[in-house]
Amino acid sequence: MITNFQQLANFIWSVADLLRGPYRPPQYERVMLPLTVLRRFDAVLAPSKQTVLSKYAELDARNKRLREEMREPINVDPVLNNLAKDENGTPLGFHNHSQLDFTKLKGDPDNIGRHLADYIAGFSENIRKIFERFEFEKEIEKLEESNRLYQVVSQFAEIDLHPRKVDNITMGLVFEDLIRRFNEAANETAGDHFTPREVIQLMVNLLLEPDTSVLTQAGVIVTICDPACGTGGMLAEAQNWIRAHNEQATVKVFGQDYNPRSYAVAASDLLIKGHKDGQVLLGNTLTDDPFPDTRFDYLLANPPFGVDWKAEKKTIDRWPNFRGYSGKLPRINDGALLFLLYMMSKFQDYKPSDRDRPGSRTAIVFNGSPLFTGGAGSGESEIRRWIIERDQLEAIVALPEQMFYNTGIGTFIWVVSNRKAEHRKGKIQLIDARERYTPMKRSLGDKRRYLDQAALDAVTREHGATEHSQTSRVFDNTDFGYRRITVLRPLRLRFQITEETRERFLNTCPELFDAFQAIQDELSTEPYSDWNRVWDDVQRIFKHLPDYVEGWAKGAKGTAQKKIFRDCFTITAPDAAPVVAKRHKKGEVLVSSAWFPGQILPELEAADLYALLGLYADGKTLLEYEPAPALKDFENIPLKEDIVSYFLREVRPYVNDAWIDRETLDEQDGGVGKVGYEINFNRVFFEYKPPRPLAVIDAELAEVEKRIMSLLRDVTE
Repeated sequence: MITNFQQLANFIWSVADLLRGPYRPPQYERVMLPLTVLRRFDAVLAPSKQTVLSKYAELDARNKRLREEMREPINVDPVLNNLAKDENGTPLGFHNHSQLDFTKLKGDPDNIGRHLADYIAGFSENIRKIFERFEFEKEIEKLEESNRLYQVVSQFAEIDLHPRKVDNITMGLVFEDLIRRFNEAANETAGDHFTPREVIQLMVNLLLEPDTSVLTQAGVIVTICDPACGTGGMLAEAQNWIRAHNEQATVKVFGQDYNPRSYAVAASDLLIKGHKDGQVLLGNTLTDDPFPDTRFDYLLANPPFGVDWKAEKKTIDRWPNFRGYSGKLPRINDGALLFLLYMMSKFQDYKPSDRDRPGSRTAIVFNGSPLFTGGAGSGESEIRRWIIERDQLEAIVALPEQMFYNTGIGTFIWVVSNRKAEHRKGKIQLIDARERYTPMKRSLGDKRRYLDQAALDAVTREHGATEHSQTSRVFDNTDFGYRRITVLRPLRLRFQITEETRERFLNTCPELFDAFQAIQDELSTEPYSDWNRVWDDVQRIFKHLPDYVEGWAKGAKGTAQKKIFRDCFTITAPDAAPVVAKRHKKGEVLVSSAWFPGQILPELEAADLYALLGLYADGKTLLEYEPAPALKDFENIPLKEDIVSYFLREVRPYVNDAWIDRETLDEQDGGVGKVGYEINFNRVFFEYKPPRPLAVIDAELAEVEKRIMSLLRDVTE
């Protein structure tokens, strides 16, 4: 049994060097992946090859007679698929009825191209469809033209890829290693990567360990889906875990991938393992649901990091909602959270003690962006809110950096479920595994670290314990929510006519020369710190202008003239009076308790509460000031605290003329301010480390200076 996947991958990669010339290194996968799959099929089918050939000859002769008699021929695929068996006598579900195999292909170099095409054509329909996605016929022609085909096929004939020599786990690692190398040669982006095996193991542990008691029951049937399955590594690892705990379990796996070659590898692997009830399909997860009527027990995925969904936007925009989620969607340049929404749409219904509504669990790998990108009211924040307020986010694990082959960025595993355990309800667990890595002896691309078995076990135990520790924290759902309020301050304007401002105004509005002269005659060039009084005077002067003097124009032009007048003759001044925007009759504006959902406000006089919301008592009226755009600010207030108490404590002592914008309301609960959710690992696990004493630093600097001076003396003497 070959268990060193690296050795086998290196051998196959060395065979790829034969392609140099007609192919560039990024193009090697067009040949190497389908040939590896083909050789694996060839080895798996070998034990029952002769039985299949004998039956095919019999069926072929019978079909010839039926065609001569103008009768419907027999479909040979179901018969031969059942006849092709592995060494244990289990039907494989596919076959090859060609007389050829790799040994015979190697024995006829003159006809290698035609024979290889015939050999592939001899497979059952399900295998031929897979090879159509490889588009291998084009490569056969190209290889034959460049006189490389025989050399490559001969090398593959020397490799024994039978499962008794190379088990499914090792074969999966070989595929992943080869595809990683192809991606590196093609200089693919960080999002196009493959998941390290130990990360998959941790995801599977987090997903399945809590359900061990159920999964070990006799006769259990489990469905698993990976909507971004790549070559199927996650599906394989999940199956291995279940089989290791329960050999009698029936595991049905389903997958989808957008890359034709990755899909072809995963579909091939599924057939080789004999999963007739499972299915891997080609398609775009964001727009195509290949399993519209199917729900799954478990889902896991590693979608591309930072993938944009511009191409899918037109289709998605036509939908009334996205997979049951009707809120705002994330920015166009990062659709990672859309994959999670799709996975949640495939959850089984859940009802306690109802076997027909068992609920579901999912694990997904993200970079840091879905944790905190987007402020309150944004698509990302609204998706986080939707998940958390439905109490479906169970845990998040922070992984070390430099864990993936094509990117060194930090990554996170999210565990989401619609059937949280009782002790987890209303809670979210954060686990910090960023320092639990072991350095690799030799880097694989950008991967320089890995999680050893001890680290995997430690994180799994922490997840199961759900307790506070140095690397584990348990929070209430609302701890990650906040209400973002807009803090406004009044605009304060000083008015003064100067030669410069007079000239600027009349250059813009020369038709108001006479009217302006009347204003200047009354107001002169003195500065005024109360714009409200000045504007009342200006309006009065305009109202009493002689008929032959042109005043404010009507409509939009008049509005523009008034704006120009204020812009020309006023500047902001902190000691000026606030500019009044509106005057309300008392009782015209009422403060509603609906503006403060779920909040218990401190006891305040009505006038004080109104003032906090920008409504100031002035006799029988309420004044509303015009806010200064340059002084607008924001405060993020934890959901567990009411906004009034926070404002009185954190804002009013420092800016006593500030108020809360009552018109900025949350679209969902109607409260003042917009609700947002974010998860900041650095804030949760930050440990303050005081700087070293200055005396120690000075001593080190002095020592360095001594060494430098000593070196200089050696050079100059």
